[in-house]
Amino acid sequence: MRNIKKDNGGSNKIRSSSPLSRMRRTGTDPEVLKLDFLEHLNYTMGRTLELATLHDYYMAFAYTVRDRLLGRWLHSIKHHMNNKSRFVGYFSAEFLVGPHLENNLINLGMYDCARKALAGLHIDLKALIEAEKEPGLGSGGLGRLSACYLDSLSTLNIHAIGYGIRYEFGIFDQEIRDGGQSEKTDKWLSRGNPWEIIQPELSQEVGLGGYTEILTDEKGEYKVKWVPAKMIKGVPYDTPITGYGSLLCNTLRLWKSEAIESFDFQDFNVGNYYEAVEEKVTWETITKVLYPNDEPVTGKKLRFVQQYFFVSCSLKDMLRVFGIFGVSPQEFHDRLSIQLNDTHPSIAVAELMRLLVDEYEVDWDRAWDVTRRTFAYTNHTLLPEALETWPVSMFEEILPRHLEIIYEVNRRFLGLVRLRFPGEEDRVRRMSLINESGERFVRMAHLASVGSHAINGVAELHSELLRRDLLRDFAEYDPALFTNVTNGVTPRRFLLLSNPRLSRLITSAIGDGWITDLQELRKLEQHVNDKAFLHKWRAAKRANKKDLAALVKERCNVTIDPSSLFDIQVKRIHEYKRQHLNILHILTLYNRILADPDEEITPRTFIFGGKAAPGYYMAKLIIKLIHSVADAVHGNPVVADRLKVVFFPNFNVKNGQKICPAADLSEQISLAGKEASGTGNMKFTMNGALTIGTLDGANVEIREEVGSENFFLFGLTTPEVAEVRSRGYIPHSYYEADGELRAAIDLISSGFLSGGDPAPFQALVQSLLGSDPYMVLADYRSYIDTQDKVGKAFRHGNRWARTSILNTARAGKFSSDRAIKEYGERIWNVSPAAAGRLNAPPHPAEGPVLIGHRKDIKNL
Repeated sequence: MRNIKKDNGGSNKIRSSSPLSRMRRTGTDPEVLKLDFLEHLNYTMGRTLELATLHDYYMAFAYTVRDRLLGRWLHSIKHHMNNKSRFVGYFSAEFLVGPHLENNLINLGMYDCARKALAGLHIDLKALIEAEKEPGLGSGGLGRLSACYLDSLSTLNIHAIGYGIRYEFGIFDQEIRDGGQSEKTDKWLSRGNPWEIIQPELSQEVGLGGYTEILTDEKGEYKVKWVPAKMIKGVPYDTPITGYGSLLCNTLRLWKSEAIESFDFQDFNVGNYYEAVEEKVTWETITKVLYPNDEPVTGKKLRFVQQYFFVSCSLKDMLRVFGIFGVSPQEFHDRLSIQLNDTHPSIAVAELMRLLVDEYEVDWDRAWDVTRRTFAYTNHTLLPEALETWPVSMFEEILPRHLEIIYEVNRRFLGLVRLRFPGEEDRVRRMSLINESGERFVRMAHLASVGSHAINGVAELHSELLRRDLLRDFAEYDPALFTNVTNGVTPRRFLLLSNPRLSRLITSAIGDGWITDLQELRKLEQHVNDKAFLHKWRAAKRANKKDLAALVKERCNVTIDPSSLFDIQVKRIHEYKRQHLNILHILTLYNRILADPDEEITPRTFIFGGKAAPGYYMAKLIIKLIHSVADAVHGNPVVADRLKVVFFPNFNVKNGQKICPAADLSEQISLAGKEASGTGNMKFTMNGALTIGTLDGANVEIREEVGSENFFLFGLTTPEVAEVRSRGYIPHSYYEADGELRAAIDLISSGFLSGGDPAPFQALVQSLLGSDPYMVLADYRSYIDTQDKVGKAFRHGNRWARTSILNTARAGKFSSDRAIKEYGERIWNVSPAAAGRLNAPPHPAEGPVLIGHRKDIKNL
């Protein structure tokens, strides 16, 4: 049984014996599902059961499940508008939602009915789940966090809408060729997306370029009019997002760019065939690809336009919807709170001001008050280079009116700073929205900070460092702006869905309340000394490891031993994530085995996964190094008997769901003070993996929760990092002082890993020995010694299993439900279950859903 099927008090569970369960379009009875599936196969897909392909089956069944979502979705809109409940808008350039089918079946409580319905037609539900293409709407943790939050908002009955971009092509599909990364177009939409609903009548128009005019109205008041040079159309595509145990169904609204006039007959008639469609091709490019390589100027411009495009469409859409129901622009903030997920949507501050002042003729001070009370800003990085800045010249070319607004916001804000800190012109320069040194830039993090009523970091340490370092001046100016909301992940996808064996075991021991209250996992502590339970826990983990071993054999053609320690580091490939520190450990073990084949070394399987940005040379070099080390390890029979190295290609949500449940050890080894939070660390802990990590990001809180004795800590602390730097960090001195470190680096620089040619990895070696910006060498010895402790601990199977149970039992804090409750209380002024207890949506036969019983209201 794939899904846990207890009622859990959820009002959305329709028992298969009830009349409702047998209703077409809404029922969950297997026979009803079978009939609806066949109807979609015939009349939506145009296929017979005998001639349909696996993809046809998937599409038809996805439409069948979507029917069950739509009744809830329309009913949720009705409930929100009739009850005037407060609303949350979540603005994010990425939503890495993952595959929908299995997640929706679990949240709707109908997995088993679906399996039985399809089995009656000799169709395997798991095959349909595997056939689904993952939506390419995000590149990593930021986008996955957004998706987790949408799940929790629906589960907690908080009305919300996520706004983003409908990328036609995702970031890229990763292929490995000759040990290196190769990028392939992610054509996730090529065969259709059954979960989305296009809403062309709700399209918005967005201006770019042009100039501004100064006018005076009939009252003689000063006005500014923006005259754009070009206009683009934004077409919304809606995806219903349901929660677990809730009848509320929220919306993910993504914008696709189109030309307003897609075809020029004049050009076509005179033979200019390419020019006739040039505008269509140009404007559709805006939402073609997720985050292009922004090194070239053209790439930077495209990314800049992408961000403004989706923000402008979204704000206009919100003003339109609330206007229909009589909410004036001056009252916008009373019904709505908008969260800016990092700096990508921060241009929203200037755009809302423009809309209020220029188009709705709200006076400046009132418009600014509404704007600040509407927005809140989440910072996701401690790396100064990751804080977005855009050249003033780009604003002048693309958004001239917004630049004028930013200048005026800056003038007024810096006047207040001077009043608060008289004579401190250095502080004024640091806090300015415009960086005046060299080429002038707009600091988008400053714009978001000035234009928001709340600023939060995403882990306790991160928020502390934000206040102390990155945004110190703003924290000193107004400390009440700052708060912390530690990230969380949804247990529905990352435990219930991805680890059914462990989920069933947990539920058999403590009930299923943990699915919506993860702190319930604490009850597992009562079972840590139960030998029978320990045996079942270990059996579940071993079965998961066997599954992953089979997948590794299929995808990577490497045979791995499920009894070995699965040591896993899967995340974006970046120097600050320090995958190369992990590699140095592998090479150290390699050298030890060669020096003494009889040395007791715990067999390990090292599994890496993650994508490198296409233009990030050093990250791609790290991927190449991992494969070269794997070749060396597997090529030596003495070493290969105890060590295996695997790079799992194209890491994404779907693959992560298969990898996390099998992990014994979770590598969270970034330099202290560099990782904002991390969410992979939470997913692994939730699935019973032990963590080796530094005191960085959410690792600090994970260690506090699970207990220091159940966490493998190593490395410099954040204050120690600062102290070493202040003394003058000389990485070469660590190389000279540590024989094992020297031997590992020499193995790389000698050319041994690259066919005798030392050149391929010289850039990496020179970086480590020269500057080593992320202090790999400084943390090496502590890391190696701690890994030795890991190896010894793993040999004690039951003791390791007890620690694994405690990691899961104490992971309750890291649920996205807890994070959303904190956002609601501290920032949004909304409460869980704010929607009240929704009644079941009407069956289609009972008539359509009417908003407020007003049949004349359209275009919601």
